[in-house]
Amino acid sequence: MKAVKDKDTLYSRPLEKLVDFNFDEKVANVFPDMINRSVPGYASIVAMTGILSAEFYQAGSNCYDLGCSLGASSLSMARSINARFENAQLVETPSVKDSSLRIIAVDNSQAMLQKAQILLKQSDPDGSDISCIDFICDDINFVDINNASVVVMNFTLQFIALEQRSSLLAKIYQGMRTGGILILSEKLNYTDTEQQKLLIDMHHFFKKANGYSKLEISQKRQTLENVLLPETLEQHKIRLQQIGFKQTEQWFQCFNFSSLIAIK
Repeated sequence: MKAVKDKDTLYSRPLEKLVDFNFDEKVANVFPDMINRSVPGYASIVAMTGILSAEFYQAGSNCYDLGCSLGASSLSMARSINARFENAQLVETPSVKDSSLRIIAVDNSQAMLQKAQILLKQSDPDGSDISCIDFICDDINFVDINNASVVVMNFTLQFIALEQRSSLLAKIYQGMRTGGILILSEKLNYTDTEQQKLLIDMHHFFKKANGYSKLEISQKRQTLENVLLPETLEQHKIRLQQIGFKQTEQWFQCFNFSSLIAIK
């Protein structure tokens, strides 16, 4: 996705009142800078989301990007799947661009979706890749999942209420094809207090190295306390297994940020 110049300075000055973090227009405008300076390995996760999607995509199925934010994962999926079919050069396999491929990108922030469409058009002016992406503004708890071979949730589940997570993932599972994948990326929590402190400290070192001040780190952390609720890796794996996924593997981790793949 084309880089933008807007730098994240939302928490650079002392704020009289800290409100819960939300993906409003101010966040949308600086989100590319914010996410890359805040989440270690984010670019690698997005790139691998495309590669994994291309390998597990089943012709004629749907792909979902739930909590799509500015559409980086959707674009990665579209480009990788299109490239896979173009490189196959099989007469009996039509180009994905002319097939029924559909990537449904869902987010409950209208500001994020508006910015996403602007950025994707900048990245793909002729629309050759993004024409298969449909943006939907809605709560992912209310979106139907149908005929899916790929479902992506990159740093989305952590913002869903704890009591809603199992039912949401069960709905996703029911709407997937056999052999389909769920890519689930999350910030992790740890039961061992020393391990938890070390990983949080390393994350803060990462943010400081990327130019965030102690004030910015502190104020941002406070705004996220009530809305970003991380769980342990074991909790994620157990839940996915209980729902019915036949195989769940952690394929990425940097500090307390991780990504898993679950296969139906």
